[in-house]
Amino acid sequence: MASSLLTNSAAMTALQTLRSVSSSLSVTQNRISTGMRVATASDNAAYWSIATSMRADNAALSAVSDSLGLSAATVDTEYTALTAVIGSDGNSGLTKLQALLVEAKTAGIDRNKIQSEITQIQQDMKNTANAATFNGVNWISATSSTPTSTQLVSAFSRVGGTPTISAITVVPTSFSLYNNTVAATPSGYLDTVSATTSVSVNNMTIAALTDGTTDMATLDTYITQVTGALNSVSQAAANLGAIKNRISNNSEFVKTLIDSVTRGIGQLVDADMNAESTRLSALQTQQQLGVQALSIANQNSQSILSLFR
Repeated sequence: MASSLLTNSAAMTALQTLRSVSSSLSVTQNRISTGMRVATASDNAAYWSIATSMRADNAALSAVSDSLGLSAATVDTEYTALTAVIGSDGNSGLTKLQALLVEAKTAGIDRNKIQSEITQIQQDMKNTANAATFNGVNWISATSSTPTSTQLVSAFSRVGGTPTISAITVVPTSFSLYNNTVAATPSGYLDTVSATTSVSVNNMTIAALTDGTTDMATLDTYITQVTGALNSVSQAAANLGAIKNRISNNSEFVKTLIDSVTRGIGQLVDADMNAESTRLSALQTQQQLGVQALSIANQNSQSILSLFR
């Protein structure tokens, strides 16, 4: 091969190889420093676009998870209040009230003393309902500001470019112990006035009742009314408990789905650090060899000078 002073083909080849190696080395170093093989659209437009959309979906799912947490806290507060009003083991709430009314059927018993307990139970149930407030929401003691229906966001999905948001529909007034949405006609389980007794569970009193047949019949209707209220509140608590379980299941699913989407994004854009570190070592070696090859090619020009000595 002829030696030329103006054109050093060997140096040009070595320089071209060195540029290619340096470019590949830069890409590999960038992947190692960021941990991503697709960091920008220029790296892989299709994967970058998919990953960006999936990250947006994950952000929406994260918002759903937060919403479910808020809904769970609200439902749990209302559920706790309902179960407290129902009472347990005959020591409180409607369960205790029913037992006291049955006890009041005993001939010659002091119904004034029993009424004292009944009054305390009535006040305690009212206080429990008023206290069942979370983030300004109270379904147990409904007012004119209580919505007739509310949506609890439960899921997010996207098919193509169409997003879908699912929700659990809740009718707050179906759990109301006290309902003053219409002040003139309370309609809660405990403040609704019975057409039979002309009183509500919240304001019934037995202090004036005697052992007479008529009063005993009145007491029977009171017992029936409280039993009916107890059954209704128990059913409401069961329905709310089912909603509570549904929210819990959805919350776990959304968290699992977020993890799944995150893993999917990683499969698309994350760099294999084992492979990249091996590639880095190889490219560094190639770079060193390229520098030596270029150095050798440049020495050829210097050797031409010896021909003129």
